[in-house]
Formats: sequence, structure tokens, C-alpha cells
Amino acid sequence: MDLRTLRYFIAVLEAGSLSRAAGSLYVAQPALTAQIKKLEAELGARLFDRSHAGVTPTPAGLQLYEDARRLLSDADAVRERIQRLPQGPEGSVTVAAPFLLASLLLGPVLAALKSSHPRIRVFVLDDLSLMVRKAMLDRRADVGILVDTPQLDGLRCTPLACESIFVCGHDADGTVAALLRTRADGAEPEIDFAQAARLPLVLQSRRFSIRQTVEEAASRLGVGLNVVHEHDSARVIRSLYQCGAGFTFTPACSLADSAHPQRKDWVVARVAAPQLQRCYTLATAADRVVDAATQVVIDTLVQETRKLVLAGLWQARLPD
Repeated sequence: MDLRTLRYFIAVLEAGSLSRAAGSLYVAQPALTAQIKKLEAELGARLFDRSHAGVTPTPAGLQLYEDARRLLSDADAVRERIQRLPQGPEGSVTVAAPFLLASLLLGPVLAALKSSHPRIRVFVLDDLSLMVRKAMLDRRADVGILVDTPQLDGLRCTPLACESIFVCGHDADGTVAALLRTRADGAEPEIDFAQAARLPLVLQSRRFSIRQTVEEAASRLGVGLNVVHEHDSARVIRSLYQCGAGFTFTPACSLADSAHPQRKDWVVARVAAPQLQRCYTLATAADRVVDAATQVVIDTLVQETRKLVLAGLWQARLPD
């Protein structure tokens, strides 16, 4: 006895005829008759009285009708409950990321997660790299993208990507263009750090990671930085170098935000001798088990990073 046979039985009883039930079920009448006889044999009871006018249920048939309807109703309820269960991981995950990288990476990540795992809710904390690290140490984020931090006590860190740092700005008189070296691979030209340091620079203060990287390189080479404007606001810095007030150092992830396509004298050059780079690691709490939802977010961050790099949308190097 199975659910399909019970549905056949109910259809015969409600139709009052094997032929009418067979038509509504799209089943051949001999096959339906065989199913009813098999059911009667299994139960050891006659379920219908048959006549030329059709079939009428016996007392056993009436009892089975009540029980069968209840069983089928329960089976439908079970199916609905199972189908309503969450499909895949579910939960909330907070990601902390440096704001320059967030504008490039987090859009594709959130869009991919919305499509593949709609029951995972992602909250983003985009801030200075120093504040991203603090958010992880304070347990305010489940996943963090740290800058130039391969390891940190209390956190489990894995490499994500490394990118070059560029100089960009308006070269109104062509002075900077004369300092550039073309590359054999056709990528952006290069400029030596010592020459870039002498340009009029628009930089954020020393508490920002890019400024710290530039200061360390200058100290190693024994050269000074020609800083003409210093502001903490990224928007103010962008406004300054885009209006021609100076040049700035920027990571590859923000080149699209830094560009000024309306100006033909716009220069973008990779810093060399030494080459400046910025490396990112994915961090989670070392003493906390990564749950299924968080692991999905981590995997998506890695996958979307790889897609951006391989598509040439992010000039970065993936870990070996």
C-alpha cells in the first residue's frame, strides 16, 4: 500500500465508477482495477460493492476513505514543511574591509551571494585599514580584509592578493611623461620612486597605510617627500589631484575611482625602484569556529577576487 494507490482508491470512491475515475486519473481502467484489487488483497477486505451502475463503498471502504484522506493530508503537510526548510547556509555575516578595496570587490561579492545564497545577510564595515584591524580584534566583524598584515595574534590569516601602488595626476606641461619608462608587456609605464617623491604630492596623513608605505620607502632611500597638500578625507584628496593640485599614490584597486577620463593629460604610472605594493589577507578569529555562512562568504570573496584579477579588472597578483 502506497500513497499513489490510496489516491487511486479515493478517486474511485468519489467518482462512484472505475471508468470515470480512470478518465480523471489518466490511467487505463484495467490498470486501475488491478490496483484496487491489489489494495483489497493487502488489507484482506472488500472495499467496494460492484454493480452495473458503478461501485459503492463497503464499511471497510468508508473507514479506509477517512483514514486515507487524513494520511494524504499529513503527507502533503510533511512535503510543504520540508520544502520550506532553508536551502543551504543561513545567517548574518559582517565583513570589514578597507574602503578603497571595498568599492571594487564588495559589489561583485554581494551580488554573487544574493544570487547563490539569498538567506545569507552580509553587513559591511568599510573603513581605514587600521579600523578594519581593530574591528576584527574587537570581534565586531566575522571576516576582515587586512592590509599588509600577514599574521596577527588572535586572528587566523590567509593571503588574498597583492597589488602595485601607482602615481596618478594631471601632467599639464608633460614634465612627468618625460620621466616614465614604457613596459614590454604593454601595461602602464613605470616611474622611479625617487622621481615620484619629488612631484607635488597630495597625501593623507601618516595614520593611513598608503602614506606609511610611502614614508618607509622614502626613509630607506634617504629621499624627502614633496607634500603640498595633506588631508585625511579621501574625497578631499581625490578632489585635489583631479583638479590638478598635485599627484598622489594610489593602489591598483582604486585606479578606476582615481581616473579622470575628461583630461587628456592624465598620467598613471606604476611605482618602481623600489616597487611599492599593498597585500591583503583574509582574517577570522583564531579561537572561533568558522560557521557555514561565514565560510560561504569567505569562499565568495576569494572567488570574486580571482575573477577580477583574471579578467584584468584588478591589477593584482593572486597567492601561489
